[in-house]
Amino acid sequence: MSVPAKAAERIKTSLKRFQPILQSAKARDVNESDTVTIITDMLEHIFGYDKYTEITSEYAIRGTFCDLALKIDGKLVMLMEVKAIGLDLKEQHLKQAINYAANEGIEWVSLTNGVEWRIYRVSFGKPINFELVESFNMLDLAVKDKSSIDVLSLLAKEGIVKSKLELHHSHKQILNRFTVGAIVMSETVVSAVRRELRRMSPEAKISEDEIKELLANEVIKREVIEGEKAQQAQKKVSKAEKKALRKAKDVSSNAVGAPAIVPAAAE
Repeated sequence: MSVPAKAAERIKTSLKRFQPILQSAKARDVNESDTVTIITDMLEHIFGYDKYTEITSEYAIRGTFCDLALKIDGKLVMLMEVKAIGLDLKEQHLKQAINYAANEGIEWVSLTNGVEWRIYRVSFGKPINFELVESFNMLDLAVKDKSSIDVLSLLAKEGIVKSKLELHHSHKQILNRFTVGAIVMSETVVSAVRRELRRMSPEAKISEDEIKELLANEVIKREVIEGEKAQQAQKKVSKAEKKALRKAKDVSSNAVGAPAIVPAAAE
């Protein structure tokens, strides 16, 4: 999804302005309160939120507080946990923000110290899980680099309104090494590989099990096809394969059961 020209120009101009501010603040090792002030200004100028109506500081949730919250049309869309600019970000910093999000049914949480930014998606299963969807270093981004503007647009107001984060998350769920690994190991692909090998050497007797063993032991990294993420990907691919087979059978059944078209007799 492309970034609107007006938003892209705002992001470029403001990024150029705030990078020296962040460098200076990091060199001075400013405290968390001052970091929050800088981030609030960044949310306004880089990301396009109204400071007075769409950025809430110290938002109260069940008697506790998160550092910042973003609202669009009065609805909370993201909670933000802010740490001092000199502090290294760790997942343990997320615990409080994730609890906030779970209590309020908010899917998106951001953890930042102004320089490092991490965006997480919260899923409300049992137990509650969170997944890193995107991360970037504000000082490493380049004004003239389209990919830098694209990644910032995910968090921009325009991106949130158009569900760019959700689309980006869906894209990363599909296009990753675990899903591709599961597809390569699927019955459909293994059968296709076997057909191609037999075409190259018709006399060779090659089984699908042999191909799977070769793929698992010598072609694909074991970490891609083993473990929790690999199993999740395998389930998704298997589900998609079964759905495709059912659809193909339905099409075939309809074709077989369709009435024959008899040409009209000549008058």
